[in-house]
Amino acid sequence: MHKQTIQIGFSPCPNDTFIFDALVNNKIDTGNLYFKPVLEDVQTLNQWAIEEKLAVTKISYGVLPLVQHQYNLLNSGSALGRGVGPLLITNDEYQTMNVEDCLIAIPGKNTTAHLLFSLAYPNAKNKIFLRYDEIENFVLQGKGLGVIIHENRFTYADKGLKKIKDLGDYWESETGKPIPLGGIVVKKTISIQTQQQINFLIKQSIEFAFANYPVLTDYIKNNAQEMSEDVMRSHIDLYVNKYSLDLGEEGRAAVKKLMDVYSIQTAGN
Repeated sequence: MHKQTIQIGFSPCPNDTFIFDALVNNKIDTGNLYFKPVLEDVQTLNQWAIEEKLAVTKISYGVLPLVQHQYNLLNSGSALGRGVGPLLITNDEYQTMNVEDCLIAIPGKNTTAHLLFSLAYPNAKNKIFLRYDEIENFVLQGKGLGVIIHENRFTYADKGLKKIKDLGDYWESETGKPIPLGGIVVKKTISIQTQQQINFLIKQSIEFAFANYPVLTDYIKNNAQEMSEDVMRSHIDLYVNKYSLDLGEEGRAAVKKLMDVYSIQTAGN
C-alpha cells in the first residue's frame, strides 16, 4: 500500500515526545499515512507555521490567531491545564525593582508565555526574545528577569532563582479557565477525512503512551537532553492530560478566550 507522507513538527520536550512516540515510531497502525517527525523548539515551529512550512505542527496558542486562516486546530494533542502556566522569575538583585523597569527575557514573540505576560504586565515594554532554554542563564547572569516554561519550572529554584508571579495563576484568576499553552494544527489544504484521521491517530498515540506509563521510552529519554527521569515524568504529568486526548467544550472555550485576549491586546497596541 502506498502511504501518504505527512511531516509533523513538535518539540523534543517530554510531553511532546510522549504524545507522538507511538505515532512516528510505528507502535500503532497509521493506515495509509506515514508520519515524518521534525523536532524543533516551539518558537521555531511557530515561525514555520506562519510560513506554512509543515502540514501538521505543534504551535503555541499565542500564534493561533496568526495562522488560523491556513490551519485548523485539532482536538487531540494539546497542552492545556490548571497550574501549568509560565513563571516570571528573578535573582536576588532584581527583587526590589518594578517589573516594568526591567529587561525581561521571554521565550519567543509568538508564544503563549508572551501573551500571558502581556496580560499581567501590559506596561512592560523592555523585552528580549530568547530560546526557552537560554532564559535561566540570562537571569542567573543578572541581565534581567525571565519568563520560564517547560522543564525550567522544575529547576529554577534549585539554582537559587525566585518566582515573582505565576502567570498561569493570573490567567486562571482573571478568566476562570484552564491555560491554553500549545495545540496541534493541520493545513486546511489537507482533506477533511485525512484531518480527522490524523486527529484520531494522535489520540490513539496518547492512549498507547498512557497504557505503558510511567515507563519512559528511549525516544523520550534520548530527546530530553540532560533531564532526570523524575523531571521528565513531572513534565509529562503537568502537560499531558484529558485536554490532550480531547479539548472538549471547556478546552475550546479556553482557546476562544485566549483568542479574544489576543484581539483586545492587538487592538490596544
